Amino acid sequence: FGALLITLPCVCFLLSLVFLRTVHCTTTRYFTYEEDAPGTEIGNLSQDLKIDPSDDPDTSFRFMQESNTSVIHMRESDGLLTVADVIDREQLCPRSPRCFIAFNIVAHSREKFQLIHVEIEVKDINDHSPYFPLNETKLEIVENVPLDSRFPLQIALDEDVGDNYIQSYIISPCSHFAVEVRELEDGVKFAELVLVSELDREVEDSYTIQVTASDGGAPPKSGSMTVNIKVLDFNDNSPAFAHSSLKVELEEDSPVGHRVLKVHAFDPDQGINGQVVYAFPDELSSEAAQTFHIDPYSGDVTLKALVDFEKRNSYELRIRASDQGESSVPSTCTVVIEVVDVNDNAPEISIKPMTSSSDSVAYITEAAAAESFVALISTSDRDSGSNGYVRVSLLGHEHFALQQAYGETFMIVTTATLDREKIQEYNLTVVAEDLGSPPFKTAKQYTISVTDENDNPPLFSKSVYEVSVLENNIPGSYITTVVARDPDMGKNAKVSYKLLDSEIPGGSPVSTYVSVDSISGSLYTLRSFDYEMLQQIEVVIQAEDRGSPSLSSTSMIRVRVVDQNDNYPYFTFPVLLNNSADIPLPYTAPAGYLALQVVAEDADEGVNGELSHQILEGDPKLFTMNKNTGEIALKQWLTAEIGDVLEIKITVSDNGRAPLSSSATIRFVVSDTEPPEDQVVIVLQSSEEEGSSFDGSLIIIIVLSGGCAFLLIAIVAVALMCKLSRGGRRSRGRKREVCQGLFDGRAHAMLSSAEPNIYTGQQGFFHERTSLSLDDSCLYEERSRDSESKVSHPVIFLPSKHFQPTSVWQGDRYCLQVSGLSNNDQLSVKDSGKGDSDFNDSDSDVSGDGGKKN
Repeated sequence: FGALLITLPCVCFLLSLVFLRTVHCTTTRYFTYEEDAPGTEIGNLSQDLKIDPSDDPDTSFRFMQESNTSVIHMRESDGLLTVADVIDREQLCPRSPRCFIAFNIVAHSREKFQLIHVEIEVKDINDHSPYFPLNETKLEIVENVPLDSRFPLQIALDEDVGDNYIQSYIISPCSHFAVEVRELEDGVKFAELVLVSELDREVEDSYTIQVTASDGGAPPKSGSMTVNIKVLDFNDNSPAFAHSSLKVELEEDSPVGHRVLKVHAFDPDQGINGQVVYAFPDELSSEAAQTFHIDPYSGDVTLKALVDFEKRNSYELRIRASDQGESSVPSTCTVVIEVVDVNDNAPEISIKPMTSSSDSVAYITEAAAAESFVALISTSDRDSGSNGYVRVSLLGHEHFALQQAYGETFMIVTTATLDREKIQEYNLTVVAEDLGSPPFKTAKQYTISVTDENDNPPLFSKSVYEVSVLENNIPGSYITTVVARDPDMGKNAKVSYKLLDSEIPGGSPVSTYVSVDSISGSLYTLRSFDYEMLQQIEVVIQAEDRGSPSLSSTSMIRVRVVDQNDNYPYFTFPVLLNNSADIPLPYTAPAGYLALQVVAEDADEGVNGELSHQILEGDPKLFTMNKNTGEIALKQWLTAEIGDVLEIKITVSDNGRAPLSSSATIRFVVSDTEPPEDQVVIVLQSSEEEGSSFDGSLIIIIVLSGGCAFLLIAIVAVALMCKLSRGGRRSRGRKREVCQGLFDGRAHAMLSSAEPNIYTGQQGFFHERTSLSLDDSCLYEERSRDSESKVSHPVIFLPSKHFQPTSVWQGDRYCLQVSGLSNNDQLSVKDSGKGDSDFNDSDSDVSGDGGKKN
């Protein structure tokens, strides 16, 4: 450790208790290393400041504040500063070149007062290794990239500073790449891969390089990352045929579509650079082009038309192969096809459509009437006699038939009206057969394509769509896509969509809320929706084709805005100030007393707006809170030990998927006021801890068990009273009068008038008082009398006026004297010896032991 003492020329004037004293201020600087062990000495103020405690034994040192000194310990006798807790510099001063802990110390005695400002520099040690955010990364490089191309790598991270920070990068040996270290303006160093040798994907298509970042510590620490380099293909190879020339034979009776041969060329490149396509060159003769066809992808050479040995006995074709990459260089192959003579001449068929130049396809509109002309068929046979006489037939579909035009020429005509939406294309077969022996037959496939008329409007699958969108959506969010299908084709089936003008509730145009893509029919939002302001939007979309004239249809989309839990519940009662409220609490409040019912609201709906209450902080023995109603009730009588201010922290939360909550601090201030009449609470139901829950079957079992127990008690009570009545009818009569005086009139009045004061929360609280000195037989008799007409929970009967508790201190407890009709009228059933007792009997006093709460 080290210390640097600096005395600053400052004079601080501090007002002492008696007179003004001049104090010298001194600044002292020390340093220590992070992670030094607790107890490591940093400096001694008495030695460094030349303060000799022996000169003034009353001299002591103390901190003026504790905010920054939790990791520093000071001995008060001589100001020895030591490390109190391990210091993590990276946590204390992240990424800071220098890190200080500053605080003030006072050295004082009876005769002097000195203020010392201490600054302790925490120096960095190399306790962190460099690391990369990803242990493995990928890099793609085209094989024709020029030399000296640079490829930045991920920046390595190191929480240390200075020399302990990253100083260098190295890579594993690689003949094609080198590494260079660059530095940013803020001192951060990063690495770049530099291409030092040309790449060839066909030789090597990938490289794996290990990049290591090292710091400058002693010893240095390092971290590594794997870079997987993929070499992308460049079109630097041409397709090549296995043979530059081929010769094949073809029989002259080979049908159209017959595969003559298959050619293949290989290209070692990848992707489109290696995808080979085949074609005939432009200089191919028209006869060969009409006779042969080559598939551009498979290389199959097929017959496009019949060959005739008598006309031509050989063909020479040149086939070109090229890839689909840029700057493709094609290669060629020469194919010689020799036609082999067969001693047969089949009839020839010639078809000439009315509306097409193709020999294999004819077009007719679906609006054509029956018996409309489609195509003209001519047949011929180079044979003579009966071998040259040809019969023609049309096969394929009943909607077409042949009619003889003249000689050996026939017409294809329609036999019925056509509907393109049902049948778009007819594949017919024209058969020509001569009368030779054996006969020769020629069949020709012919396609009749029905052209479209705009006779169908686009139709939606539904007249009304119902979709949902979450509120607080981002403007431009996708809602849904509606599709109207038009069975027509071409421009008659090209559908465009648009919104029809309408207004939402409030008068705003619907076009300011949503938009529709005219091509796809996708519906998007134009603004963020708020469920609390708008729950539903009805959008009418029109689909229209491009026919002439155009046809259209409409559909409605009901966009329902779905509520999100985006509003916090808040307390509306009591009124909070600085998120807290003070509530008076009478010191005579009994257990079960309803101290407060908080009211909270939530702007959301459904489960997002369902609220539950809870006590977060506070003595669980004092208060309990109904989670549904927010009612806070005392769980015990107040005592002196509890104090004058009872503070709890409550929270209200909704039931959303991600619940939101608010909290408040409630301070109950115990006062000497009496509890208001409308706030006295008598709890009649069984008490359970807040937040507990029962299933329905358990509740039913408990209720039935309680009912059976109550019935058993009533039976025993009746039997007991019957037994007692035989021995002491006078005493019984006297007690019955008291019972009648207490219960028959006033009890019913009390129940009717005080019914709102009975706590009936979801899970109520018990408060059972035993201060009333009524005989058990009186209570049993009253219960027996009412058992036939009413079955309920046990009820504590009160006088017509509420009890007025009077506080009496006994030890550390509040004891209550309960008054009935007035402060002077004491509730009593004690016999005074003067006959029947009444309410004014001086011997009756429930403020004795019977009125104390145990």
